[in-house]
Amino acid sequence: MSSSSLLESGGGERRREGWWRRFLDAEEAKGQLLFALPMILTNMCYYAVTLVSVMFAGHLGDVELAGATLGNSWGTVTGLALMTGLSGALETLCGQGFGAKLYRMLGIYLQSSVIITTCFSILVSILWYCSETLLIWLHQEPEVSKMAGLYLRYLIPGLFAYGYLQCIMRFLQTQTVVMPLVVCSVLPLIFHVGITYLLIHVLGLGFKGTSLAGSISLWLSFLMLALYVNYAEKFKSTWEGFSMESFQFVIPSLRLAVPSAVMVCLEYCAFEILVLLAGLMPNSELSTSVVAMCVNTEAISYMITYGFSAVVSTRVSNEIGAGNTEKAKNAVAVTLKLSVLLALTIVLLLVFGHNIWASFFSSSYAIIRKFAYMTPLLTVSIVLDSAQGVLSGVSRGCGWQHLAAWANLVAFYIIGMPFALLFGFKLGFHDKGLWMGLICGLFCQASTLLVITLRTKWTRLDLQVKDKQNYVLV
Repeated sequence: MSSSSLLESGGGERRREGWWRRFLDAEEAKGQLLFALPMILTNMCYYAVTLVSVMFAGHLGDVELAGATLGNSWGTVTGLALMTGLSGALETLCGQGFGAKLYRMLGIYLQSSVIITTCFSILVSILWYCSETLLIWLHQEPEVSKMAGLYLRYLIPGLFAYGYLQCIMRFLQTQTVVMPLVVCSVLPLIFHVGITYLLIHVLGLGFKGTSLAGSISLWLSFLMLALYVNYAEKFKSTWEGFSMESFQFVIPSLRLAVPSAVMVCLEYCAFEILVLLAGLMPNSELSTSVVAMCVNTEAISYMITYGFSAVVSTRVSNEIGAGNTEKAKNAVAVTLKLSVLLALTIVLLLVFGHNIWASFFSSSYAIIRKFAYMTPLLTVSIVLDSAQGVLSGVSRGCGWQHLAAWANLVAFYIIGMPFALLFGFKLGFHDKGLWMGLICGLFCQASTLLVITLRTKWTRLDLQVKDKQNYVLV
């Protein structure tokens, strides 16, 4: 080959490489993938803990399965989602604090968040204890409501553990320490299977053992992580032990925690409302099954998105804390591209394998066929959900939770739900109409968050004012 041919060949390779580099920052993408994969695995393991409990309940009888499913759904919306949202304050505070090298403050923020979580857990515990009465008031089947109430009562200890877990996860995540999260979620999940079997079949607790096992496994996971943080050398500067100073930061932390919780709960509730609305359709049993399958599919795909949401939240908060806004914006661009590419991969799998996927949920031909008709709409919602999930992570990293909360309220409840009612009932699209309304809400949510991300000034929170060697959040 001549030297001119070699030069042309080399030039072509450089052009191709240059095109790829212009599309995606390879170094940033590699770092984000290595961060996201452990976070995805961790979230899936915690999701699987309650799923395993429901599966064990299903082998005890149909009423037990219905009760555990209803209890798990009600518990997720009223408690677990709330705990996840409250911990979002730490993504801002610890993330920017770590970037600004205010290492000691990370432990203080963690303790103030644990205090907030404890207070809210007590309130939710009262709600869960009275769940049977509330569910009957919401026109649920009395026998199923009774089993759901029983399920939630034995999950109350697990609520506290789950809240503390979310706090400590954010504490580690914002310091880019993720592999211990995998270990401390995978091992308890493995033990959970044995614990559940032991409580139900060996100790004879029956249905009570399903949720009690979940509580034990969540506490086991939290204790493993707490011991790791307390004794690991790498946290010497960020965890200096318990301090009464943390009480000074409870009220300021609430300013971020409450909007963050509202932001998460509004979205969770929107999906649950769709399932309830499906129950009002002419062929309610079929519609409810199909919509529930779509909601579960969306939830599983969102776990992948949430891994990238955690990545972008950490990268943005760390870089803003360090004063590197351009690096933060580059991280957002890379995360959005990665999440959409992965969402498109899931879409392709659904398009070509929707019948196989539906068969995991049901063997009914009618349900599988109905799910096939819903698949095009489901794929659109998955792509939009991936984009908004990343943009929500940007909001948490920047401290814009209040803006995101308002965006979610308007998108889902002023736009999405009215359109769902219009398409589903008035125009007669039924379950398709419900999902079309959800897509309208997701589109508005993603668009609004994108505008906020592009137009809002990226500045570091005033995390501290030094006064007699103390830091005060302002």
